[in-house]
Amino acid sequence: MRESTATTRERIAERLRAEPATPSALAAEFAITTGSALSHVEHVSQSVKKTDEQLLVAPPDCRECGFNGFDDPLNIPSRCPSCKSEAVSEPTFVLD
Repeated sequence: MRESTATTRERIAERLRAEPATPSALAAEFAITTGSALSHVEHVSQSVKKTDEQLLVAPPDCRECGFNGFDDPLNIPSRCPSCKSEAVSEPTFVLD
């Protein structure tokens, strides 16, 4: 697919096929907001359900206490529900 004719969503899907990425990395690479990147990833996950591919998500975790039971892996939590720390990593996405 030519770069100039591909939609942002298609380019994000190609990027996630090549290597894992966080929402912030996608936002910086494609000059969009982090919220838009999350929205695009959510739509990509719906699109690949009709194929052999799947969106794999390494969910966020707290760098302070290690909590990793966040209920929505397609979101960036503002703080840990366990220790209330704001040192929470972003989820990482990859298409496999």
